[in-house]
Amino acid sequence: MDRIRVVLVDDQVLFVESLQTVLELRSDDIDVVGTAHNGEEGLEVIRATRPDIVLMDVRMPGMDGVEATRRLHQEHPEIKVVMLTTFDDDIYVREAMQYSAVGYILKNIPATNLINSIRAVRDGTIQLSPSVMHKIVGPETESPASGVYGAVQGSGENNRSKALTELRASDFSRREREVLFLISRGMDNKRISEKLFIAEQTVKNQISRIYGKIGSHDRFKAAEIARELDIGRYVSHLN
Repeated sequence: MDRIRVVLVDDQVLFVESLQTVLELRSDDIDVVGTAHNGEEGLEVIRATRPDIVLMDVRMPGMDGVEATRRLHQEHPEIKVVMLTTFDDDIYVREAMQYSAVGYILKNIPATNLINSIRAVRDGTIQLSPSVMHKIVGPETESPASGVYGAVQGSGENNRSKALTELRASDFSRREREVLFLISRGMDNKRISEKLFIAEQTVKNQISRIYGKIGSHDRFKAAEIARELDIGRYVSHLN
């Protein structure tokens, strides 16, 4: 079994120490390879250790977690970031996801669920705490093992109206519909590439085209539109 290398970035020292102990004692496949207490320190530790996954707090003194995630994605896009925080503010969620965070989990999650979420992220599933999902997009499916949602669906009359009046499924190519559908199922780029047997760069190219058509670089918005247009109906072979 491949071990999962994790870095913890949080300004609450006691929380970091406790979380490190819990992850290492209650899992047999997670190694905490570094810890930090603000965004700048976190980037230094991440550069030195090259983890698989970073658990990143949102609000920290100096450089916050969202900015650290933005910079990390520019430098090391292969490293996956999960926001682990007390706050479920939808602005923070969308900003973090815009910078390619692959999860947004609240700190009140049970330890076993967090461990399962780390494994799910390693395997390519985006993870959102249920309260976060309810707040910004509404739940579709819930993983019994983790209690964390890995798929997104549409919400809000404004989003629904724009999708239905300005876009049609026929506006997207067959491959774009496939990618759009898998985004709505909570998959990251790597997992989409594996599902479709195409290069990850090809997935990125398709997503760029999708963003151009929907007029947004918001992955949540793409997922919402996929559901409003019932894209799954056109890619039944992926269901």
